[in-house]
Amino acid sequence: FCATANVVLHLGGTPVIVDVDETMQISPLEVQRHITPRTKAIVPVHYAGQACDLTELLALAQQCNVPLIEDAAHAAGSEYRGAKIGTHGRAVAFSFYATKNLTTGEGGMITTNDDVMAARMRLLSLHGMSRDAWNRYTQTGSWYYEVTEAGYKNNMTDIQASLGIHQLRRLDGFVIDRQRMAAEYSEAFSEYAEILLPPRLPNRNHVYHLYPIRIVPGRLRIDRDEFMRQLQERRIGVSVHFIPLHRHPLFERVCGCTPERYPVGEALYQSMFSLPLYPKMSSTDVADVIDAVVDVLERNKA
Repeated sequence: FCATANVVLHLGGTPVIVDVDETMQISPLEVQRHITPRTKAIVPVHYAGQACDLTELLALAQQCNVPLIEDAAHAAGSEYRGAKIGTHGRAVAFSFYATKNLTTGEGGMITTNDDVMAARMRLLSLHGMSRDAWNRYTQTGSWYYEVTEAGYKNNMTDIQASLGIHQLRRLDGFVIDRQRMAAEYSEAFSEYAEILLPPRLPNRNHVYHLYPIRIVPGRLRIDRDEFMRQLQERRIGVSVHFIPLHRHPLFERVCGCTPERYPVGEALYQSMFSLPLYPKMSSTDVADVIDAVVDVLERNKA
């Protein structure tokens, strides 16, 4: 998604966009190929609710003496080698947008094990002021503050936080619901050689922010777009997550991106789409999706 690369542009840098591999995650080999003395950070995305190969990426970051900054927008509740996503890289950014596994409507969170960085992020998120309103206006607070940096107004609102606290308490249950529904999908579709299911990678869980499936070329008489259209005719809402960065005019202009430079990502894009998956789906909803997908598959076998 464009947000990951846009932040680099906002900071005056140039995004170096690399291809994924067949796991749908960023390719450590491609990262290694593109690292130069100008590299400032490695920024992987944990796609769809499953962690990328953090062992390889952390080793590369250490070898090159650059930070690993993880985009965990899809990964609330995910784990890698028994540790929660949010505890590995120098900074890990989560999204709490309305569609995410944990939501506050908008906004997000950054985790870090660097106390100095945490203090500076808190400072920058609220005008660069040394004390927030709570510390100034409560009985034990002080009215005095100093502005030490040119900060921003990037704090989460109290109303959003009140939603987030309760969402956090329910996150494990949301994940279990998503995993149960994903298991039903996988069991129903496993016998069909015409589609590929989301890969399950070792040493990590999958919280199924998305359930993307892929059409195997040559196995069906229809392409991805027609498959989606036929599902929509059957009142099943589907979408493509996402249009890759190399297909957007902005990144063609500033990074020289073309589809030919990203053969794996391009092939995935041409063949994949996401099925509905959210905690409030009923058993009937899940069965409706399964029936529709199976019907389209059976009617369009090559």
